[in-house]
Amino acid sequence: MAADKQNEGKVSLMDENKENLPDGGLGLEILQIIKESQQQHGLRHGDYQRYRGYCSRRLRRLRKTLGFKMGNRHKFVGKKVTVEMLSDNRYLLLVLMEAERAWSYAMQLKQEANTEPRKRFHLLARLRKAAKHSEKLEKLCESPRVDAKTKLEAQAYTAYLTGMVEFELQEWKLAMEAFNKCKTIYEKLASAFTEELAVLYRQRVDEISPNIRYCAYNIGDQNAINDLMQMRLTGGGGGMMAEKLEALITQARTKQAATMSEVEWRGRTVPVKIDKARIFLLGQADNEAAIAQASNEETKEHLYETLLAECRDTIQAVREELKSEAKQRERSTDGDSGKVSNLQFLHSYLTYIKLCTLVKRNESMAHTLQAKLKEPEADETKRGPRPQDLIRLYDIILQSLAELSTLQGLEDDHTFQKEVSLKTLVYKAYRCFFIAQSYVLVKKWSEALVLYERVLKYAKEVQSKAKSFNNSLKDLPDVQELIAEVNAEKYSLQAAAILDTDETAEVPSQQQVKDNTPLCDRLENFNLDPTLVGKHPNLVQFPPDFQPIPCKPLFFDLALNHVAFPPLDDKVEQKGKGGLTGYIKGIFGFGS
Repeated sequence: MAADKQNEGKVSLMDENKENLPDGGLGLEILQIIKESQQQHGLRHGDYQRYRGYCSRRLRRLRKTLGFKMGNRHKFVGKKVTVEMLSDNRYLLLVLMEAERAWSYAMQLKQEANTEPRKRFHLLARLRKAAKHSEKLEKLCESPRVDAKTKLEAQAYTAYLTGMVEFELQEWKLAMEAFNKCKTIYEKLASAFTEELAVLYRQRVDEISPNIRYCAYNIGDQNAINDLMQMRLTGGGGGMMAEKLEALITQARTKQAATMSEVEWRGRTVPVKIDKARIFLLGQADNEAAIAQASNEETKEHLYETLLAECRDTIQAVREELKSEAKQRERSTDGDSGKVSNLQFLHSYLTYIKLCTLVKRNESMAHTLQAKLKEPEADETKRGPRPQDLIRLYDIILQSLAELSTLQGLEDDHTFQKEVSLKTLVYKAYRCFFIAQSYVLVKKWSEALVLYERVLKYAKEVQSKAKSFNNSLKDLPDVQELIAEVNAEKYSLQAAAILDTDETAEVPSQQQVKDNTPLCDRLENFNLDPTLVGKHPNLVQFPPDFQPIPCKPLFFDLALNHVAFPPLDDKVEQKGKGGLTGYIKGIFGFGS
């Protein structure tokens, strides 16, 4: 709130001290003032209540500064700004802020009227009051004291608010005349002044163009519907016009729904008897074409959300019919209870559309984030996209695919189940890739490398199974690009892990691979080993281990046991008898 008050002070000082034009008349940049105030005080986020509070506070400051008090604390005395008071352009600003306060209150009530229809009466009253204040401003600007540019801007502002009132009252001809008058004035002003002001005038012209086309269509111009559809694709027609345009499209589809009676899906023809389902199925092709032609991501996201909202409403209508059908089956005695009914199969088809749309929407968001990840960060103070954001998107995609495989009536459709399982493998590979990327950011090299290997495993499995599903899986991401990217990331990761010597001590010891095997024996495997870049790297085993070698051969004489040697008794020397002396010599070793 302190920042808001500070901004209010800056805007009020800037606007209240605007210099008069050279011709001496009072000047007020009406469109520039209201646009700057709206953008700085809530309307950038659609917060009309905040903007209304700002208008009230600014009115109070202006009245206090000008001495334009409405009585005292005990009694209210109404006062009006007259032509004789126009000695300062702040009197014109006072009336302008009154109109803006009433208009912002009307827009706030319009948001609340979606759930509380009675507030529409109050909405119309506030819009009329805003138009009345703008008419008062236009009359004040007719004074010769006011310059020509301010007179034209006041006329355009009055025409705009008058057109808003007639538009809400569905007085299409009067509304179209008012909007055309406003458009003409702003186009003339855009061609007569500087480029900075011309941009504001052109933006206002773009804002009211969808309203003019819608009024023309309701008057009877059938060609205007094509212009409205094109504006819807380019993101035009916001605010009050958006709801009108969606209602118009629904009305056109309702007229076509009378000719639709059945739909065919997965080889089965199902009758469509629910009007809401007919309208939705008729508009499905148009919605998909609109998403494909969307000019920017914001428009595409809006169209996805619109399609999903319509699909949820249609599924709810079919679910209500299913409840009544279940009650009728309980009363009946039919034995055909095992077969999926037509209504249940239609429910499965609509659920299939919803889940496929969810997958496409999240995949589109993932592609946008991937492109932003590859861009260099322009502002380091702002938090850019991270791989963790993509992991969440792929989690939602995998959850949607898991629900697809459990649809009633498709349990025995083996082709469908194989398609879903193959899609699951593709998105598992992408999810695993971004998990690995998130590990790389925190320098968990081993975990990231293992996950990269798993990505390659998933991708190769997809390539081996996708040969028989060329047509049905043509919209899937190309895993060949993923394989090439993973291979490049693997080598970069290994190099970064080896060069990351300064912070290896900060890595927890339980995350490091403890392996005493020398490097020469594990060249095929990458392990985070800080000793390799230290003073004593474990490159080879030294001294080398003892290895067994063949010894000198042994020779065995196997024939010796079978040889009979000749007697050698005649050649052995007979020892003579030496008596006692010889016996003693033999004992003490003196004998031969």
